[in-house]
Amino acid sequence: MTSSGMDTRPLATAGLATLLRRRPVGALPDVTVRDALHLMAAERVGSIVVVDGEAARPLGVLTQRDIIERVVLPGGDLEEAVAGVMTGGVVSLPLTASAHLARLILARHDLRRLVVVNDDGAFVGVVSRGDLYASRSLDGEDLVEAIHAAGTVDALAAAAQRIREAAGRMVEEGASASHVCEWIAIFNDLVVLSAVDLAEAEFDLPLVPWSWLAFGSEGRLEQTLDTDQDNGLIFVPETEADTEALRERFLPFAQRVNALLDACGFPLCKGEVMAGNPRWCLSMAEWRDQFAGWISSAMPDDLLNATIFFDFRAVAGDVGLAASLQRWLLACTGDNDLFLRFMADNALRGGVPLGRIRDFVVDRESGLLDLKRDGSRIFVDAARILALASGVFDTATVGRLQAVGSQLGWPRREVAAYAEAFDFIQQLRLRGQHDKAGPPNRIAPAALNELERAFLKESFRQARKLQHRLQLRYQL
Repeated sequence: MTSSGMDTRPLATAGLATLLRRRPVGALPDVTVRDALHLMAAERVGSIVVVDGEAARPLGVLTQRDIIERVVLPGGDLEEAVAGVMTGGVVSLPLTASAHLARLILARHDLRRLVVVNDDGAFVGVVSRGDLYASRSLDGEDLVEAIHAAGTVDALAAAAQRIREAAGRMVEEGASASHVCEWIAIFNDLVVLSAVDLAEAEFDLPLVPWSWLAFGSEGRLEQTLDTDQDNGLIFVPETEADTEALRERFLPFAQRVNALLDACGFPLCKGEVMAGNPRWCLSMAEWRDQFAGWISSAMPDDLLNATIFFDFRAVAGDVGLAASLQRWLLACTGDNDLFLRFMADNALRGGVPLGRIRDFVVDRESGLLDLKRDGSRIFVDAARILALASGVFDTATVGRLQAVGSQLGWPRREVAAYAEAFDFIQQLRLRGQHDKAGPPNRIAPAALNELERAFLKESFRQARKLQHRLQLRYQL
C-alpha cells in the first residue's frame, strides 16, 4: 500500500482483483491534508482511502473535491489530519466478489468507486465505474432512477415491465445473449433489492446477519425473458436454540418479498424453491447440513432436482454469508470424486440432438428442438461440475468455463468456442421468447436460415466435446 508507515500487500488473483489496475493508495488517519494532496499528486489519483494502522481496514475516503470544499474554500488548515475531513461510511466488497455484484452496488448507491478488501478486511484497492463498465454499455440510468423511486408495488411492477420491454428491444437489435442476460441480471437484481426494501419496511426483522440468495439461472446471471423465482434465505443465529424462532420471524418477510416479485412479473416457483418456503429459509448450519446431505448420501436421481442450489449467490443483505457458505461448499466438493461422478452421470444422461443422417434430432410430433434441455443445459451442467471440482467461485457458466480452462490448461480457442456456442444457443432462446412464436425455449430448425442452422449444428458439436471431457474425467 502506498503511504508512509504502511506495508505493501500482494494482490490476490481472484474476483475483483482482476480489475485492480494498480497498488492501493491509502493514508493513516493522522496524515495531514497537505501530505494527502502531495500523495495524490505523486500517485496521480483523485482520491485516497484512509485506513486504520497495521490492520489497514478502511475508515473513509478523501477526494480532492472534499479538500477543496471542506478545507480550501472555508479557509481551513492544510495541516489538519485527514480523519477530520474524510467521508466516512466506506462501501466495500471482498476480493472474491463478482464484477456483477460491484456494478449492482454502484447502481444501488449511485457511487463512482468501490473499496476492495481482503478476507481480513484490509484495504487492497479501488475499482471505479470505468473499470467495471469497460467494453460494456449497460445504459439505463432512467430505469435505475425509476426503480429507486418506486415506493409502491405498482410503481415497482411498472419499472419491471419497462426492464422487460427494454430487454426485448435489445434482442430485436441483435445484441449478444451475454450482454442481454447481464443487463437483465443487473436490473432484475435492483428490482429484488427494492422488493426487499419494501418488505423490510413492513416487518421488524431480527438483528442477526441474513442474506437473500438467488439460485439457478438467476444465481448464474443467466436469466432470460421467461423466468420464474428461485430463491432462499440464509441467517446466522446467536445460538442454535434460536434457529426456529428466527425462522418464524423471517418467513412472513420472505413470503412478502416472494409476493412482491410475483406482482412484478416473476412468477412463483412451481417447485416452491423460494425463501418463503420453510425448507429454504435456513440458518448457516442448516444450509451446510443440506448441502452435506446432497454431497455425501444422495443418489444421482436425488441430485437431479438439487443442481440449481449449487449456483447460488447473494443479492441482498449480508453478501459475506453467501461467500462463507461457498468457501465451505467448494472445500467439501473439490476432493469428493463420488459426488462429482454422480453429478457427471446426471449431466450425461441427455445426449446432444445431432443426427447421423439428418442434421438435428427433433421431437417426432412437434418437429421442435428444446434449446434449454438439449442445448444450454449441457454447458451449464458441465461448467458447474468442473467448477465444484476446481474450487472456482464464479457462478456464471462462461466464467466457470474460462476459470476451469485456465486451471486445466485447455487451449484458449477451445474455451472461446464453448463460450460462443453457449452464447448462440442462449441468443436463439431469447429470440424465441421475445417472438412468442411457440413454446418457450423450443425452436423448429426449419425456421432458421442456412447460416443459423450451421451455427446451431456447430454449437451442438461443442456441447458434445464438453460432454466428452466429462466422460474422460470421470470415466463414464
